[in-house]
Amino acid sequence: MEIKSAVVLFGHGARDPEWARPMQRARGLLLESEPGLAVELAFLEFMQPTLAEAIDRLVADGVGRVTVVPVFLAQGGHLKKDVPVLVEEARVRHPQCEIRQVLAVGEADTVVAAIAGYAAQCGRG
Repeated sequence: MEIKSAVVLFGHGARDPEWARPMQRARGLLLESEPGLAVELAFLEFMQPTLAEAIDRLVADGVGRVTVVPVFLAQGGHLKKDVPVLVEEARVRHPQCEIRQVLAVGEADTVVAAIAGYAAQCGRG
């Protein structure tokens, strides 16, 4: 039997709900392109759900593999210190589930290239 997989797009969060729109758009695109993949949003602060809540809900829905994708520009303090603790706490709560954290999206070569391409387009006017 195939293990049900999920992605959690994990962001910092903000007081302004408009801040989450790009993450919501990314979630929609991911659900469209990967119909068998469960995709949730989660936030470190100011917004809901928390990472713990999102992972708990996915595991309750039968997910056996969760990949936490930090929607951050770089591997700063939160991703080096805070998030690994949250991920480890989730692993302890759900030992039957494989839970991993990957690099911040801003560290991916494809994202860096997209930023450079966008900046070049803007610079050309």
